[in-house]
Amino acid sequence: MAKGLDSEFLAQLKSKNDIVEVIGSYVSLERKGTNYWACCPFHHEKTPSFSVNSLDQYYHCFGCGASGDVITFVREIESVDFVDAVKILAERVKMPLPDLNIDSEKTLEQKRKRDQILKILNDCAHFYLRNLNSGKADAHVQYILDRKLSSPTVRKFGLGASLDFKSLPQYLLDKGYRKDDILDSGAVTASDNGRLIDAQGGRLIFPIINAFDDVVAFGGRVLEKTDFAKYKNTKETSVFNKSKNLYNINLVKKQKKAEGLQNLVMTEGYMDTISLWQAGFHNVVASMGTSLTKEQARLAKRYADDVLISYDGDFAGQKGAIRGLEILRDEGVNVRVVALPEGLDPDDVVKKYGSEGYRKCLDEAMPLIDFKLSVLERGRDLSKTEDRREYIRDALKVIREAESASVREDLLKTLRDKTGVTYESLRRDLENEPQLPVKRETPEPVRNEDGADRNVKACRFIIASVLFNAKYARNFDISSVKFDNTVHNIIAEYIIGRQKRGENVRASDLFEIFDENTPELSAILDLSVGDSFGGVEAEKYFNDCVKTLARKKIEAELKELSAKCDAETELAVKKQYTRRILELTIQLKNF
Repeated sequence: MAKGLDSEFLAQLKSKNDIVEVIGSYVSLERKGTNYWACCPFHHEKTPSFSVNSLDQYYHCFGCGASGDVITFVREIESVDFVDAVKILAERVKMPLPDLNIDSEKTLEQKRKRDQILKILNDCAHFYLRNLNSGKADAHVQYILDRKLSSPTVRKFGLGASLDFKSLPQYLLDKGYRKDDILDSGAVTASDNGRLIDAQGGRLIFPIINAFDDVVAFGGRVLEKTDFAKYKNTKETSVFNKSKNLYNINLVKKQKKAEGLQNLVMTEGYMDTISLWQAGFHNVVASMGTSLTKEQARLAKRYADDVLISYDGDFAGQKGAIRGLEILRDEGVNVRVVALPEGLDPDDVVKKYGSEGYRKCLDEAMPLIDFKLSVLERGRDLSKTEDRREYIRDALKVIREAESASVREDLLKTLRDKTGVTYESLRRDLENEPQLPVKRETPEPVRNEDGADRNVKACRFIIASVLFNAKYARNFDISSVKFDNTVHNIIAEYIIGRQKRGENVRASDLFEIFDENTPELSAILDLSVGDSFGGVEAEKYFNDCVKTLARKKIEAELKELSAKCDAETELAVKKQYTRRILELTIQLKNF
């Protein structure tokens, strides 16, 4: 069986994991007719074009073409391989996994390597935790006390201590791990002379745990003044890519399952996240000091449609907030910025003003355009003519970005109140500002107008009509049609095989045969929306498609016979060819 799993097990797994329930746990679905609809989680769109077919148990996006069964969806949305997607679904319905029969040596080695790395990292986390509680980590414990972290919080986040550069590598070697696996985990590096050293030597350790509760990396903080970076992350490995992970996503996932999430709060680092969690904000994640990426924005969107960016209150932090805000906005997230007091980070605000003080900051979070204006104002004295004029000039450029005239009017009134310049003057200046280039949204792909010729479209409609059990096609013998396209032939063979065995034809079965990104399969699935197969017109078009392909078959035979007839020298054979050509010509005229 492809993928190394028994077909009977996979069928049972799919039957127990209703695709509407599974997808509905990630995105909000709305029922329309027999299907469920949502904005596609795999590309940014404003109008829902992502359809879930509850009867045939598959999904298809009529915008980007993404499609598949319940296993495919989990694999794509969670960014995992086939086997891990199966594990997630099996765990969801408490199904025991069979022994995996993976026949590829390369696949087996990759799985062994990944499993071994995760085991190494898990052992490292326990090693660091024991160090913290060993009585030898005074500096680490003092730092935790200084940051006012409680014992339950420290345990919740699995904080640990690296005491030196040597003991971790030796511990791992003593446990029997191979040197290459230890190095590939990223927890240990090699010096110039080949000696293994703890990559986080001497630091306070923050385990980085993914959404599946696997330790995939570590963050470390120095405890003394040094020329080294204050915070350091594990290098990129086969199980860790900083740009695709969010710190604390594991606890956020549990929070969403337990109580749901109204929004996410996104900070820059570990301590801000831990401090806010301890203060009662259990919907917080961190981008781990990196500039926010599209992958992180998409990961955040899986858990909440509303994201509050809460970066440091210094000017650099505010600039970072704007960049992150724009990335989130471009991914279709409803996003606002939490303005913090100058020079303070979220941890500082909680310590100085308490949970209520930080809650007030969240309540006052503002949209991007308002936040940009507030950043422009910082560091300028509007009572001074030069500063005021520069602020007005820059503010008008920002206000031009507003999506509607009403928002521009509101912002101009705010600008009037801040500067004392009349509304009419500001409005005229705004109208006289040089026109900014219009940022055009990338048009949604239109998949069913792909330039396919008449014959290809006829093939697609015939296959789709039979595949989706159109009333007029229920007694149609698809084996009577000659398809040239490989995908069309494979689907036809699948249908014929199921019909011979008296089994139902299900579109979702095709995802066990084809890659979900097969363009021709997507083109056929595009026909499943609305009333494509209903009514007199659809039946008429179906019959026309059958005639089109029959005509094509006759034309091809005529062409072949004509060539043979021209080349034939034997008179009797030539007459046979001529007779057959005449018969086909009459048939062609009757269409």
